[in-house]
Amino acid sequence: MDFGYSEEQVLFSNSLQKLLGDSYNTETRRALVDGDTGYSDDVWSAFAEMGLLALPFPEDLGGLDGSSVDTMVTAIVLGRHLALEPYIPTIVMAGSALMLAGSDEQKSGLIEQIISGQLKMAVGLTEPGARFDMAEVSTRAATNGDGYILSGTKNVVLGGDAADKVIVSARTSGETRSEDGLTLFIVDLGAEGVSRESYRILDGRGGADITLENVRVPTTDVLGVVDQAWPVMDHVADQAAAALCAESLGAFSKINELTLEYLKMREQFGKPIGSFQVLQHHMADMLIEYEMAQSLVYQACMMADNTDVAERGLAVSSAKVYLGERGHTSCQSAIQMHGGIGMTAEYELGDFVKRMAAAEVLFGDVDHHLSRFGRLSYID
Repeated sequence: MDFGYSEEQVLFSNSLQKLLGDSYNTETRRALVDGDTGYSDDVWSAFAEMGLLALPFPEDLGGLDGSSVDTMVTAIVLGRHLALEPYIPTIVMAGSALMLAGSDEQKSGLIEQIISGQLKMAVGLTEPGARFDMAEVSTRAATNGDGYILSGTKNVVLGGDAADKVIVSARTSGETRSEDGLTLFIVDLGAEGVSRESYRILDGRGGADITLENVRVPTTDVLGVVDQAWPVMDHVADQAAAALCAESLGAFSKINELTLEYLKMREQFGKPIGSFQVLQHHMADMLIEYEMAQSLVYQACMMADNTDVAERGLAVSSAKVYLGERGHTSCQSAIQMHGGIGMTAEYELGDFVKRMAAAEVLFGDVDHHLSRFGRLSYID
């Protein structure tokens, strides 16, 4: 089987690399992290102009009819350049939720704004104390006339700092940890009763904790079928996890390049340290780990659109576990081979390590996905 990029994917990848190569370097990126928005409005507008925001959406909605593999190609480049723009929250997560569960009116009304770059969205599926269990939902939605009243808190909402609207899960029936009785709602973050605490997560991207206090939501903003949101939530989380793995793969490739370049440049005892056999072995191990990770990430992204829960989940969890374990080990090796400079905040290696570390825990850490892999293995 040919796993090489298509001609269109190569052109798209090259165009995006040129855009980010011209827009990002270590200094400008860190200035954006410390700025008010945490990302570049100019880069986001450029994403819209080049069609990046339209990539996964169908042509009848103004999209490019791309797949999760096309999203992977994009995410790998975003990871190589440590892009800060809320692409995964808006396009991958909110876009997937709208396509999986949205009504015709919701799709046409919101996706057009997303594609143009006018609307940024996020998805809040986790709550304080629930760790990675998305079914543990204490946020309640009570019927009220022709709508609902929502109360509760969503935490670590990726891209929630920049979002105009957020899709949240709330319990409309059932027990707190039940997968039944969950419903998705589209909430305007400017609505009365909504508050958010914005912050930067480990890799510099924006996140937020969003609190809802008696927030009124009309029935037109219910996303999908009442009480039956779990399959959509699970699929959206897998889409996000696969895209984050692709970003990690891009960061991983850059870590390997930085380390190899340093081994060739740094001299000790009158010769490049890359000539020492023990460091050659470590570098070889990192390159092998990258190749293995690439295969698993490709598989996860190929399966991310799959509606078969077991097949999709096994592929995504495999990639998450491998990157969480072996990717983590490779990052440690890279820092160790760099020596003292690898530990300094000024050197860019640490920024790529942080991107991989953040992706390691978002939407489930190694233990969570090992357990999930075991459960899914027994599904017929």
